[in-house]
Amino acid sequence: MSDAPVRVRFAPSPTGLLHIGGLRTALYNYLLARQTGGTFVLRIEDTDRSRYVPEAEQDILDGLAWASLTVDEGPTQGGDAGPYRQSERRDLYAEAAQRLIDGGHAYVAFDTPEEIESMKERHRSDANPNPTYDASTRGEMANSLTLDADQVQYRIERGDEHVVRLMVPEEETVMFTDRVRGDVVFETATVDDQVLVKSDGMPTYHLANVVDDHHMGITDVIRGEEWLSSVPKHLLMYRALGWTPPRLAHLPLIMSPTGGKLSKRSADRLNIPVSVVQYREAGFEPEAVVNFLALLGWNPGDDRELFTLDELVTVFDVERIGKSGVQFSMDKLLWFNGQHLRQLSPEQIAERARPAVEAKHGAVDAAALVAAAGLLRERLDKTSDLADADYLFGDPDAYDPSGVKKRWKDDSARLVALYADRLEADADFTEASTEAAMRGLAEDEAVGFGRIIHPVRLAATGTPAGAGMFETLVVIGREATVRRLRKAADTLG
Repeated sequence: MSDAPVRVRFAPSPTGLLHIGGLRTALYNYLLARQTGGTFVLRIEDTDRSRYVPEAEQDILDGLAWASLTVDEGPTQGGDAGPYRQSERRDLYAEAAQRLIDGGHAYVAFDTPEEIESMKERHRSDANPNPTYDASTRGEMANSLTLDADQVQYRIERGDEHVVRLMVPEEETVMFTDRVRGDVVFETATVDDQVLVKSDGMPTYHLANVVDDHHMGITDVIRGEEWLSSVPKHLLMYRALGWTPPRLAHLPLIMSPTGGKLSKRSADRLNIPVSVVQYREAGFEPEAVVNFLALLGWNPGDDRELFTLDELVTVFDVERIGKSGVQFSMDKLLWFNGQHLRQLSPEQIAERARPAVEAKHGAVDAAALVAAAGLLRERLDKTSDLADADYLFGDPDAYDPSGVKKRWKDDSARLVALYADRLEADADFTEASTEAAMRGLAEDEAVGFGRIIHPVRLAATGTPAGAGMFETLVVIGREATVRRLRKAADTLG
C-alpha cells in the first residue's frame, strides 16, 4: 500500500449514462485517495462534441453521489486545478500541441479521409491487414514533413482542413511498470502516429489526457485495460514535453457470464443492467453494489467478502488487483444485496422501499410499512421486492391455484371460519395469542395443526408460503385477518 497522499482522477466522457464498469474505476481511484489522505478529482472529458450527451454529466454526478464516492475537486466542487471540463481547457492543449510541433515531436497533416484510405489499401497485406498512419507511410502523405514551411503556412491560412499528429520515433522500445501487470514493453513499430488535435481544433483523448494529468498534478492513474495500448503514445508525449508521468494501473475487463467483454449488447441479451442508474432504479443497495464492484477484480487476501466503504478504504491495495478478466454475476450481486439489506433497520428498509411500494399500492401508512419491512427483511433480495408482497398492503383478490389444490381440504372452510371467530375475540392479537388460538382449535376439533395453518395462510395471504404465519397475521392486523379468513371460507367453500 502507498502511504504518501496521492492525486487521482476519474475522467469519464459524457457520451451516455455512467457504466457500471466506470463506477468500478471511480471506486478504485476513490479508495486509493482516501487511504492515503489524498485527493479524488472528477474531470469531465467532453472533447468529443459529436457524441456529447447534455444530461450525461448530471448522471455521472448522481451515480457517484449514490455510491457515496465524494469528489474533492470537480466541475461542481471547483478547485485550484480547474476548470474541470476539458472543453474549457483548450488553450492548454493548443500550447502543448505547438510545443510538440516546435520540438519535432508532432506535425501538421493535411491528408483527406480518402487519401488515408487509399494509403491503407496500398499497404494492406496478409502480414499487415490493418495498416496505420506511421513512420512507414507518413512520407507518402501531405503533411508538414513533406511540404515546406511556406506551403504549410499557406494551407493553414487558406483554411485547409488539417490535424496534428504525434511523430512516433522509429525502432524504439517503450517500457513501463504497471502496478497491476508489472513490466510492459511496446515497440514503436506497433504504434501509429496518433491524431492529437482534430480538424475542428479540439484535442483527442490522448493529448488532453496527458496535458490534464500533468497540470492537475495527478500522481496515479487507475483506468480500464482498454487504455493499455495507448500508454506508449502518452509516455512519448510526457518525454517530449519534459514532464514526469504518473504511476499507472490498468484494471482487468469485466466479462460477460457467457464469455467476452460485458458490452451493452451482451448485457442486454442476458438481461444485465449496464448503467448505474438502472441499478438504482431496480432497488439495489449502493453499499452492496460498491462491495460487489470492489471484489470484481480485487481481493483482500483472505476469504472475507462483506465490506463497508470505510472498511474497503482500510484494506484496499492496488497491488492485489488481478490481471485476468472477471466474470459478472447477477446472482452474486443479489447475494451481496441481501447481505447488506439485512444490516439495515426496518425503518431504513421501509424508507428505501417506499417509492416502489407506493408506485404499486398507493399511499401506505408509515408504521405499516416498517412492520412489513421487519417481517420480510430476511427474505428480501432488494428493498423494492417489498412491493411484491401484495397481501401486506391489501386483501388478496385471488388464491394460488396449486396451493388451493394441495392445502384446501373439505373441512378447510369450516376450520378457517372457526379460527376467524377465535381471532375476533382475541383482545391481545400477538404472535403468542394467535398461535395459542390455533392450537386450541386444533385440539378442540381433534385435527392436526397443519390442517388449520396451511389453509389459514392461503386465506390470509393468497399464497402457500411466506414468513412466519403468526408474525404475518400480526402485521396484517386483527380486523383485516378476520375479514380475509371469512372471505376465503365463503369463496373457496
